[in-house]
Amino acid sequence: MAAEIVNPKDGLGEDVIDPAFALHRGGKMAVQATVPVRDADDLSLAYTPGVAKVCSAIAEQPELVHDYTWKSQVVAVVTDGSAVLGLGDIGPEASLPVMEGKAILFKQFGGVDAVPVALDCREVGEIVDTVARMAPSFGGVNLEDISAPRCFEIEDRLKERLDIPVFHDDQHGTAIVTLAALRNAAVLRRRALGELRAVISGAGAAGVAIARILTEAGIGDVTVCDSKGIVSPDRTDLNPVKQDLAGFTNKAKLSGSLETALAGADVFIGVSGGTVPESAVATMAPEGFIFAMANPNPEIHPDVARRYASVVATGRSDYPNQINNVLAFPGVFAGALQVRASEITEGMKIAAAEALAAVVAEELSADRVIPSPFDERVAPAVTAAVAAAARAEGVARA
Repeated sequence: MAAEIVNPKDGLGEDVIDPAFALHRGGKMAVQATVPVRDADDLSLAYTPGVAKVCSAIAEQPELVHDYTWKSQVVAVVTDGSAVLGLGDIGPEASLPVMEGKAILFKQFGGVDAVPVALDCREVGEIVDTVARMAPSFGGVNLEDISAPRCFEIEDRLKERLDIPVFHDDQHGTAIVTLAALRNAAVLRRRALGELRAVISGAGAAGVAIARILTEAGIGDVTVCDSKGIVSPDRTDLNPVKQDLAGFTNKAKLSGSLETALAGADVFIGVSGGTVPESAVATMAPEGFIFAMANPNPEIHPDVARRYASVVATGRSDYPNQINNVLAFPGVFAGALQVRASEITEGMKIAAAEALAAVVAEELSADRVIPSPFDERVAPAVTAAVAAAARAEGVARA
């Protein structure tokens, strides 16, 4: 039977008691002018004829667009609504409340203006062409809630085609925050990343990106599992993304189930949903780390995780150590835009993770290996680290 659809309005057209509908009425954001238009003089400068001087200057020197328009401080938040967190494929219109939410988080936490863009197309080439044609209006592109494996190809093709930062937050934001939390957990327990073996449950957007950033950061070994078990070269059912994944993970050459992978593992990272049996959790190495990030139901309930792990993190705000992307993406884009970076490199992502970890480096405890999203030190630290890394890697243009 289909789920009952609840009308958010009563017979008088008023919002019902649910405060979520009241909050969202009319949307969560608006455009606001940054210059006054009070009289004819203001109008002549903001629009015609004064605007013609600026347009002509940009036509002659295209780089001036960064100085005399909003381009250098605005991000397009782009989706097709095919993989909205917790809701799945709900389409472009239904995804707009999420994209608006993302946009206001950009502004609130990073001072970055952002515009929601929900696309009514699904084919990879159509999405790439559409975003590329819009790109002159924006300083960066944040891809959001696009289903795997299409999201990988879309990001790769846009990065090749555009000279502005393109960042799929479902992948890289999650990966940055996970690495930051794992670095601090390792420091807290006097462990080196290079001696840890991690198991990732989930080979979608987040799982693949986490595996890549952990490998780049020097993790001892990482094994990735999908719904059919360990992603390994001996499997014949892997798509190209998972084939690539199998090539740089699983040094131990394990095969079989998630339960097989967990035996003796130091770290569990869940980005898949589902439930991991307690009997499998019990086989992990003692004093390990469990980051069960599925929402609303973690793969391993925190109460169970604490019986076996020394540090536990989730994706929820009602437990300690929330792995929340808002800790990363505002500062990442703020730093990239600040130096007009042409791309966001792996080095910039790792710099963001290190900066994020450093925010609470002097305050570490089992319940505090990652800052709160409301810690005012976060965005400035990530912004500065990303900007510096962009300069060091030669992708900064300012």
